[in-house]
Amino acid sequence: MEFKPIEWIYQVVQWLLGILLSPNAPPPHAVLSRPRIAIIGAGLTGVAAASHCVGHGFDVCIFEAGDENALGGIWSKVNNTSGLQIHSIMYRFHPSVKWSRGYPDRQQIVSQITQLWKRYGLQERTKFNTKVTSVFQDKQSRWIINDPSHGRFDGVIPAIGSCGDPKMPHIDGQEQFKGEIYHSSRLDGKTAEGKKVLIIGGGASAVEGLEFVIHTNAASTSVLARSDKWIIPRNAVVDILLAFNIFGQETIFSWIPESLLRLFFYRDLKDLAPTSGGLFTGTPMVNSDVFRQIRDGKASWLRGDIIRMTENGVLFNHRAKGVPKGGPGREEEVKGDMVIMATGYHRPSLSFLPDDVFQDPYQPPAWYLQVFPPAHVSISAINCTYANAIGTVGSWHIGIYTRLLLVFLVDPLARPQEYWMKKWIDMTRFLKRRSPVGAFDFFTYSELIYWFVFCIAINPFRWKWALFVFFGIGSALPLSVVKEEDRLRNGLGMGKKLS
Repeated sequence: MEFKPIEWIYQVVQWLLGILLSPNAPPPHAVLSRPRIAIIGAGLTGVAAASHCVGHGFDVCIFEAGDENALGGIWSKVNNTSGLQIHSIMYRFHPSVKWSRGYPDRQQIVSQITQLWKRYGLQERTKFNTKVTSVFQDKQSRWIINDPSHGRFDGVIPAIGSCGDPKMPHIDGQEQFKGEIYHSSRLDGKTAEGKKVLIIGGGASAVEGLEFVIHTNAASTSVLARSDKWIIPRNAVVDILLAFNIFGQETIFSWIPESLLRLFFYRDLKDLAPTSGGLFTGTPMVNSDVFRQIRDGKASWLRGDIIRMTENGVLFNHRAKGVPKGGPGREEEVKGDMVIMATGYHRPSLSFLPDDVFQDPYQPPAWYLQVFPPAHVSISAINCTYANAIGTVGSWHIGIYTRLLLVFLVDPLARPQEYWMKKWIDMTRFLKRRSPVGAFDFFTYSELIYWFVFCIAINPFRWKWALFVFFGIGSALPLSVVKEEDRLRNGLGMGKKLS
C-alpha cells in the first residue's frame, strides 16, 4: 500500500484531537446531573450536542420524530452517491470523529454519527417516533416537551436543521413528459447511464444531481438555473480563506476574491459568474466537477426560466447574462430523458417554541449569537436558524454553543440578561447596516468566532469559563468558583432566577 504522508498526518491530528478534546463518555446507565437538556432532533447537530452534554456530566433526552433510520438527520435521507463538498477537516462535528479520507460519502458520515451516538450511550437517552409539537414552561420555569410525561428540563436545544422534507413543485405539462422525474435526494437505485439528464435548479441540491449523473455515466447533462450563483472550488484552502472575512458581509475588498475566482476557477466560463449579488451575500455552490463537465462537453449550464414541460423535455426561456428572472429571452425546448428536480427542501419549523421567541424585531435568525432567543436564554437553536454562510459545518461551533448553554444554566453571573442580548443584536445590525442582505442573513465562520470571543470577553464573570467554552477543558474549577459566588450572593440576600 502506498504511503501517503499528508493523509497520515491528518489521521494523527484527528487522533490527537480526540485524545485531548473529547469529553469522557459516561459509564453505562450512569445517573447524570442537572441541568437536564432536551434535544430536539437526532441529526448530526443533535447527536453532537448531546454527546457534549453527557460527556460533561449533564443529562439529556433526544426527541426524534422519525424511527431509528432517521438517525443522522438529512444525511439519512440523501443518496448514497452524495458526499461532502467541503473537506472533512472542516466537517469535524465532534473531537472524536475520525475521517478516513478528505471527502467522505454519505455512508461514512452516517456511520460516524451513529458511532458517536453509541460511544456516548445515547441509545438509552433517545426517544424515536416522538414528534415535538409544543415546548412550554411550568411554574418553576422548567421546560416541558409536549406533556409532563417526558419529565422536565432546564434547557432546550432545537437541532432540527435547515433541510426537512424534499420540495417537489408541480410544473405545467409535467404529466406529458415521457421520461422519468425524480427529486435530487431520491436517486438511489436509479441510473442515468446513456440518458440526457435535465437538472432543474442551480443550488446545493444540483450538486446531488451532478454527483449522480457523473457516477452513473449520463450521456449529457443540462442544468437549468433561474439565477446565477457563485460556484467555488472543492478546495479546503480556498474555502478556509473565504471564511476569513471577519466582517461577514460584502466589503470594499470583496472584488479581490471574486476576481481571483473568475480568473483562476471560472477562466473561460466567466459568463457563468454572477454580475449582481456579491460572493458574501449567499451560500455559494461548492463543486469542481460542474466546470469540468462543461469543458468536456458533457454538461451545459443554462440561465433562464421554466415555461412548462413537454413530451420530450422542458420548454425554457433562455436569458442572457444580467437579465433578471422572468425577463426577455430566447424560448427553446431542451430535450431530455430524465428530469432531476434540484429544488431543495422545506425548512423545518420552529413553531413548537413559545410565541414570545418570535416577537419583532427579534425573530430568528436575529437572536443572540443567532441561536439564543432574548426571551429565553435557556434555549439554544443550534444550526437551524441560519440562512446563508461561508465556512465549516459543525467543526467547532456545535460544542461551543452547547457549552455556552450549559454555562448560562449553571452560572447566574455569566448568564446574559434579555436587555443586553437585544443590545448585542442591535449592535450587530448597526455594524452590518451596509450589507446588501440582512445582518443575520449571511455570516462567515470567522465572524461567528468573533461573536463567541466577544461574548466571553465582554463579561468578566465568563472569563473563568473560556477554556471550557472554547475547548471543553476544565469545568470543575469554574463550577467551584460558581459555588463560592452563589454562597456570597446568597449571603448578601441576592436570589438567582433563570428566565
